Amino acid sequence: MKKPFSWDDYSDQPALLQDRTFKKSMRKKELPSLLYTFFSALILLPLSMLATPFIKRKEIESKQFFSLGIDFERDAHATTDMIKELGVESILTRFKLWEMEKLPQLKEFLSKYKNKKITLKILQDRENIEDLALLRENLTQIFQELGDLVDIFEIGSTINRAKWGFFSVREYLAFYKVAYNLKQKQFPNIKIIGSDVIDFEFHYTAHTLFNFCKCKYEGIAALLYVDRRGAPENTQLGLSLTDKLALLSTMVWLSPKTKQELHITEVNWPLSGTAPYAPTSEYECVSEEVYANYMLRYYLLAFASQQVDSVSWHQLIAPGYGLVDNRDSIKKREAFYVYKQMIQTLQNAQFLRLDIKRGYYIIQLWVDEQLLQIHWSLKPTTLKNEDFFEVYSKTGKRLKNEILDINDSPIYIFITKEVGKKVNASERIE
Repeated sequence: MKKPFSWDDYSDQPALLQDRTFKKSMRKKELPSLLYTFFSALILLPLSMLATPFIKRKEIESKQFFSLGIDFERDAHATTDMIKELGVESILTRFKLWEMEKLPQLKEFLSKYKNKKITLKILQDRENIEDLALLRENLTQIFQELGDLVDIFEIGSTINRAKWGFFSVREYLAFYKVAYNLKQKQFPNIKIIGSDVIDFEFHYTAHTLFNFCKCKYEGIAALLYVDRRGAPENTQLGLSLTDKLALLSTMVWLSPKTKQELHITEVNWPLSGTAPYAPTSEYECVSEEVYANYMLRYYLLAFASQQVDSVSWHQLIAPGYGLVDNRDSIKKREAFYVYKQMIQTLQNAQFLRLDIKRGYYIIQLWVDEQLLQIHWSLKPTTLKNEDFFEVYSKTGKRLKNEILDINDSPIYIFITKEVGKKVNASERIE
């Protein structure tokens, strides 16, 4: 990146902008767009909240719902082995526009995953934002080289953080429109998604979805982190993760600018004691055990919403926030095995229902002709292990205790086929 922007290789993100004068001048320049963002949100967010109860769920394909972020430059051989071990069918990788010389390397890497659904997140820099002719040239080359390998191109990222290069939604829309025009005129077979707002800042999302730009999305990408609130069930302005997903999905359904697809293309929790690799301060960091619990519950709640087409965990290998720590050698964290159990258990799952009562959660699914319940509780309690239960921990360990501890670590309970068929039949009748 050109100054005043720089990249932090430890946390895999731009460093904080130190030039306050530059930031102030850029925001002043983009004031009309910022005002549109503010005033449009005053109308669109309340309207979307009112419409939320009327938006129907859709049936989500579980095989492609569980996606995993990988770095094409990081431990390539180990990555290939672990992707095979996990059995994940959808992957996401990032490519920096200021490193176009690495495009052949990326193409070679992606060629190994032709049997996977691939999303490519294209990261911007200030030079490509300001020079749209250069952006057009770079995107043309990317689409030409990777169009047959990549299923979804995600155009831009983290548009509501100045350190990532954008100072307004207007700038992002001009950036995205270059990709949209290329698709319309030269690459009709590629699929592009956008918006790319990070965190619960849906006023920016509203602007990306309701505007006068002559462009459309084939799906909406969001980086819906909730790490600063702790557990995914915790609330922000009265809204839990489930509520935020419902609101975001409603905005997508109401927008004339997009097809009704919603992809969470980046989410994680930072890990305690990993500075400078952690992307946030130690205050937001959690232990490896808590990280694994939060990750699993985030996926389960998102899948239960039946409003999110995919969730990409960020990412496989990263010392400060990944499933694997590679500082000294490849060390698989507990979350790696939790992710593996989740993928291998739920890839063919059909969602039935979610029940929540006084902080006790039960998700019911139909998996390979068998009823599966996943239990967890925010207030520790117990459950009798019935004769018709087959119980596994979040990492796949068989649990045969007579009394099951139900806490913030979800457990998988398979119901014997005879009982399960009766329950599933009643669910379908409802």
